[in-house]
Amino acid sequence: MTQGPLTTEAGAPVADNQNSETAGVGGPVLLQDQLLLEKLAHFNRERIPERVVHARGAGAYGTFTVTGDVTPYTRAAFLSAVGKETEVFLRFSTVAGNLGAADAVRDPRGFALKFYTEEGNYDLVGNNTPVFFIRDAIKFPDFIHTQKRDPYTGSTEPDNVWDFWSLSPESTHQVTWLFGDRGIPASYRHMDGFGSHTYQWNNADGEAFWVKYHFKTDQGIRNLTAEEADVLAGKDPDSHQRDLREAIERGEFPSWTVGVQIMPAADAATYRFNPFDLTKVWPHADYPVIEFGKLELNRNPRNVFAEVEQSIFSPAHFVPGIGPSPDKMLQGRLFAYGDAHRYRVGINADHLPVNRPHATEARTHSRDGHLYDGRHGAEKNYEPNSFGGPYQTGRALWQPFDAVTGGTGTHPTPRHAEDDDFVQAGNLYRLMREDEKERLVANLSGALAGVSRDDIVERAVENFRRADDDFGKRLEAAVQALRG
Repeated sequence: MTQGPLTTEAGAPVADNQNSETAGVGGPVLLQDQLLLEKLAHFNRERIPERVVHARGAGAYGTFTVTGDVTPYTRAAFLSAVGKETEVFLRFSTVAGNLGAADAVRDPRGFALKFYTEEGNYDLVGNNTPVFFIRDAIKFPDFIHTQKRDPYTGSTEPDNVWDFWSLSPESTHQVTWLFGDRGIPASYRHMDGFGSHTYQWNNADGEAFWVKYHFKTDQGIRNLTAEEADVLAGKDPDSHQRDLREAIERGEFPSWTVGVQIMPAADAATYRFNPFDLTKVWPHADYPVIEFGKLELNRNPRNVFAEVEQSIFSPAHFVPGIGPSPDKMLQGRLFAYGDAHRYRVGINADHLPVNRPHATEARTHSRDGHLYDGRHGAEKNYEPNSFGGPYQTGRALWQPFDAVTGGTGTHPTPRHAEDDDFVQAGNLYRLMREDEKERLVANLSGALAGVSRDDIVERAVENFRRADDDFGKRLEAAVQALRG
């Protein structure tokens, strides 16, 4: 910070920052002490509403470098040449905990990545899991309500969590993942990341492809057991945030190898799983992961509040050559994330340094609102106009979806030939080693033992039995042993 006299927020020098102004030596404090009022008023407003989900997080800056040619699939400029580098900001987070929660808990981890490209910011808002609990955004508020504090008890209630999961069998795959070994990463550096959703890439010829992103940690996967996590969360609630910051300070820059699964658009209609169902993965045998980039984090934020808490991410922030898919969860997030940040940080949150495009200027006709900085000066605020303002390009960022037919209404997500809510959960269970299965069953049974109603427990166990009979039998026996 620049040395010199302390000033008020208006820049006037401060004579005394130790004592309030009073009426005489022992008299009451005076309203005319504007420094006191300024400091107290600012302090009262220092916190903005925390994120409803992903409140607890840490972030860092870095670079993304293209290592493989993907120009046959996308016209995105930042992916146009091997060796090309793009500055990024990555925010890690837990999902359910509040801002003061511990890091070492069993919870999915957010993996939100902002690329500061020459065509504007591209936000890839994913998790450390390739799937999620639900496939339709209309269920998201209900799901999160079960993970948050109960309105009566003020605590997180196992009855709520498992009642929802047992009544939502599509969650079986993600719950199996969450209660397995990877449910509690040892640090943010030692976990993989996924775009999770299906996105569209389109090339210079107008051909469209469906893609899924994968970020493979170069540090290797490291996880905590439930017992290790309980100890660490109590001893060092900031363990993950501290680990990330100190690793970068030491020059041990964490990195991830970036890959993508690519599906020709024409394959989607007949693929054995619904490729837009967020509770499903694409088996690598069907669509192998193609390596195309390297992500490295090498610079810590200078101010956590300004750069991590006020950072905003939205899956609606696309660039030419990249777009959405019909994934119903993604479609809901295209609205929800931007709307949450407009409420939480403000309508001009995109003006903050961490959120501004770096290599280009945002040229819009949006004006005014809280903390508007007047950057547009006297420019016209409408389009079209005759005064040389920003104009439309006439070229969409992504290719249109196939022709849509049928009546309007509420429709369940389309099922494909091998779609059900249990097959991939069963496949995941059968891939596990015996010791992994034992820990999975122990973690699940320990959680289910806290549920008060037998019908909820029975329903939950039945979902895992339908995924794999051995899975269900082991879990039922373990729960019975714990519940007596």
